[in-house]
Amino acid sequence: MSTRGNLLYAQSGGVTAVINASAGAVIEAARRQRRRIGTVFAARNGILGALREELYDLGGEDLAQIRALAHTPGGVFGSCRWKLPALEADRAPYERLIEVFRAHDIRWFLYNGGGDSADTALKLSQIGAELGYPLTCVAVPKTIDNDLPVTDCSPGFGSAAKYTAVSVLEASLDVASMAETSTKVFVYEAMGRHAGWLAASAGLAARKPGDAPHVILMPEVAFDETRFLARVEATVEKIGWCTVVVSEGVRDGEGRFLAESSTRDAFGHAQLGGAAPKLAALITDRLGYKHHWAVSDYLQRSARHVASATDLAQAQAVGRAAVDYALAGRNAVMPAIKRVSASPYRWEIVPAPLEQIANREKMMPASFISKDGFGITAAARRYLAPLIEGEAASKWRDGLPLVAQLKLKRARRKLPAWKG
Repeated sequence: MSTRGNLLYAQSGGVTAVINASAGAVIEAARRQRRRIGTVFAARNGILGALREELYDLGGEDLAQIRALAHTPGGVFGSCRWKLPALEADRAPYERLIEVFRAHDIRWFLYNGGGDSADTALKLSQIGAELGYPLTCVAVPKTIDNDLPVTDCSPGFGSAAKYTAVSVLEASLDVASMAETSTKVFVYEAMGRHAGWLAASAGLAARKPGDAPHVILMPEVAFDETRFLARVEATVEKIGWCTVVVSEGVRDGEGRFLAESSTRDAFGHAQLGGAAPKLAALITDRLGYKHHWAVSDYLQRSARHVASATDLAQAQAVGRAAVDYALAGRNAVMPAIKRVSASPYRWEIVPAPLEQIANREKMMPASFISKDGFGITAAARRYLAPLIEGEAASKWRDGLPLVAQLKLKRARRKLPAWKG
């Protein structure tokens, strides 16, 4: 078989402020490899686009617009939450994917996502070998939850963490201003199903003892209603007001989410969201304090205007490395971030096997959580602080950010429609 072929890139799972920066880095790096890579494709809506043979031919895209992806939030090619079944349960989707790859001479597949996406890349690398098709699969890391193992941090997290810390700092100044005759307690909800990294990042807003946030609730610590209410009351009595940050994934002592609906996503995860209003209502009901609450939801992962320069640099670095790994034949790996030095903060990109990443989660270590369970330690601050450093400049026009405008030309179909 020829060593020349085409490359397919796709985005998966919840998008981030910098996932498009990874995409732009992949495309630009791949274009420089004209002797090896013929066409760079992108799948529409992740792995579903590959199954449906809905591919974008990126050959005609203007370089300036590709570079504009660095300051464009969202997922420009569309994403999805869809997990491939186990190989032994249903081989049809895998065989269809190999059929699509073969039809378009796709030799390299780069899947930009979290743990479930790493699982998809791993499974495809296995079926490619089993079916004798020369396919190299590389996972490109991304998640605001920061729960991918092996890597020091996950691209997307630093910017979401910066947004969280900034929002909590600014909103707390508002609460402090109004506390005498109005709001006494503000509750801010951050994403994080099982890991409290994003909620913990709010702790960076506190520069000295007594600064907000005064209470941080993380999934790693079981929620105790009595202790929580006592802490809120003591804080209000002492300084006149209180800011609470809660992760959406906080559970009670019996393992039940504080806010869980009956709705489940394509991965079987319970739909979360609503811990903040539930806690706020509890505070008013039990303590009588007037409250306000906020669920930042999509805002925390799409706020490119307050992105971290560190995060942007890392997102682009893993994109470039993914192309290098693919062309080097490094199958079933992910470019991971390795912290070389804590102070000054220095990092490098290293390959990590997908077997150590797929379907695994990295939780907050106990050493990062204060003894009372309501805050972060100095060790956590040393870990988190460099990840939000620097301002990743956006481009603006008429008061609004400029975003990339791609042509997104569809590649010609070569196969019958997928019936799955």
